[in-house]
Amino acid sequence: MSIFEVVGGKKLSGSITPQGAKNEALQIISAVLLTKEPVIIHNIPDIIDVNLLIELLKEINVSVEKSDAHSYRFQADNVDVDFLSSEAFHKKSGRLRGSVMLAGPLLARFHKAYLPKPGGDKIGRRKLDTHIIGFEKLGASYSYNEQSNCFQLVTAELKGTFMLLDEPSVTGTANILMAAVLASGTTTIYNAACEPYIQQLCKMLIRMGAKISGVGSNKLIIEGVESLLGTEHTILPDMIEVGSFIGLAAMTQSDIIINNAGVQELGVIPERFAQLGIKMHIKEDSIHIPSQDLYEIQTYLEGGIPTIYDHPWPGLTPDLLSIILVTAIQAKGSVLIHQKMFESRLFFVDKLIEMGAQIILCDPHRAVVVGMERQKKLRGITMSSPDIRAGVALLIAALSAEGKSTIQNIEQIDRGYQFIDQRLQKLGANIIRKA
Repeated sequence: MSIFEVVGGKKLSGSITPQGAKNEALQIISAVLLTKEPVIIHNIPDIIDVNLLIELLKEINVSVEKSDAHSYRFQADNVDVDFLSSEAFHKKSGRLRGSVMLAGPLLARFHKAYLPKPGGDKIGRRKLDTHIIGFEKLGASYSYNEQSNCFQLVTAELKGTFMLLDEPSVTGTANILMAAVLASGTTTIYNAACEPYIQQLCKMLIRMGAKISGVGSNKLIIEGVESLLGTEHTILPDMIEVGSFIGLAAMTQSDIIINNAGVQELGVIPERFAQLGIKMHIKEDSIHIPSQDLYEIQTYLEGGIPTIYDHPWPGLTPDLLSIILVTAIQAKGSVLIHQKMFESRLFFVDKLIEMGAQIILCDPHRAVVVGMERQKKLRGITMSSPDIRAGVALLIAALSAEGKSTIQNIEQIDRGYQFIDQRLQKLGANIIRKA
């Protein structure tokens, strides 16, 4: 396993461009299975999770051609559906939670699919119920194979229906949406997720010939069509990377410009970092974070300690709470971080406490951060990355700390951030990858 060795305490400077959005890429790439015609996708991030999904497509005989570092041409005109039942497919798909996104397109076009038990981050229970219940309502049946640790879905025909999702799951909405576009009749999905990733998927499907209304709202109406055409699509900049770079700049007192930040699709993200007192200058599609000696958390009007929490879009994405938490360590003031969605996502704070941070973990979902106002620096330690976002939060802490830190299990970071060490080195960071 590789590690990062980081010598912190150095101010960084320069410009950085976010990669293509990981969460959008997993949905968009899965959608190529809905048509036998070519689909060209640009701005695909070069990260482990996305590359694994592309490998899976190759193994089921999807034609994949790479035209440049971040652009691919896919054509699913000769899919080997039988490979889906193989042990090799189950084993590889089980390593990647994003592989669940293949089920909707496969079920829609080939009337059978396989859902492995989720892999990916160990951040708490991530159930498949929303996906499977949605498929059932469309007319599919499922069985669970304990030997392969996999759900098998089959249908004679998918039929449009009304459904109220038990949660506004992004992956659940996307999966059901992709199944519904080729179902007979009209499907209404209420309590649908409406993140920019879902909006992008809807726009792509509409260009392919799908009939979808309500894009951007929590009520999607899909009128099924017989087949879809090919298309060309460009993935948005990754909003989680943008937030990560804002937090990095603040914690390290750096002067950083984020270019091509997809400002129009960031929602409340800039506001939540501004709530920590971080100054930002937004010009067109760039964000400039100037070096700040100190940033002060904004209290409520009556002077109470604020709470920052995750919420379905247009609220704050849960993927950024780890970054906001670590950024608050050197702020002036205190803040309560409330992670509502995943019960294990805050457990990495023990490493921050070991580094010298003043954090009280109230329960699996809540932590109080008492800002240190830069009165003392964090100290470097050896730590392990438990998941993608916590891994980057620990990396930010290490870059701001005094002395050397060693971060283990960095494959977790690589799953979501492409060449992060090389990109940070260009900003002046002292970070080395070692095997």
